[in-house]
Amino acid sequence: MKQQDIRAAAAVLWQHWQQSTRFDELPAHCRPGSRDEAYAIQAEVAKLSGQRIVGWKIAATSAAGQHHIRVDGPLAGCLLSARALEGGARITLAGNHMRVAEAEFAFRMGAHLPKRAKSYGVSEVVDAVASLHPAIEVPDSRYEDFTRVGAAQLIADVACACWFVIGPATRADWRAIDLAEHSVAAYRNGALAGEGSGANVLGDPRRALAWVANELCTYGDGLRAGDVVMTGTCVTPVPVCAGDSVRADFGAFGVLEVGFA
Repeated sequence: MKQQDIRAAAAVLWQHWQQSTRFDELPAHCRPGSRDEAYAIQAEVAKLSGQRIVGWKIAATSAAGQHHIRVDGPLAGCLLSARALEGGARITLAGNHMRVAEAEFAFRMGAHLPKRAKSYGVSEVVDAVASLHPAIEVPDSRYEDFTRVGAAQLIADVACACWFVIGPATRADWRAIDLAEHSVAAYRNGALAGEGSGANVLGDPRRALAWVANELCTYGDGLRAGDVVMTGTCVTPVPVCAGDSVRADFGAFGVLEVGFA
């Protein structure tokens, strides 16, 4: 793609971000045909936002999620600073198309994992982590039907990023615990809405973290110290409406709650 087409695609996407509106798909002349082009558009969207990139999210980390949006693997999206919230926040659903909350493991990086030719191993990536956090993502899409536009257009649209809520760093010794087997429960208005485990996230959230480290080595500049990585939902996404509250219970790792207006 020409740089002018990358900028044109980003301008369309950012306009719909700002206005909380949706459209069918990007115009043919600026529609990405590869991951490389898609991540270039995503980076331009971040520039247009004027916000810092504070981390990354991973979409479609379960087989069910990949089937739902018709992709064959995970997608990475940058997290923008103005979209970061703390536990207890109230999030407006005005203009939100997806209207779901997702309980996720989040990692904060303590060391930089720069771009390099050799892939990072799981243990090497985990060694670079500073802390583990309970988290809730409230995703959204700028497409009318995000299940049919394909991986490249979804990546360009920041992999359905919107709001994300990060809890305090856990005091539990998470490195000594099998995160794949660790149970997570989600409650809507006090009633159990779903249960799952870390195994729903590419088999293990640590594996998902290594995936994004290597994805960013291929299509970006790697992970930076201080970056937060949302690794994907452990529980089937919980449908939400205005007035609802969602609590994500990560057991020994903490509890996190968010309300919706």
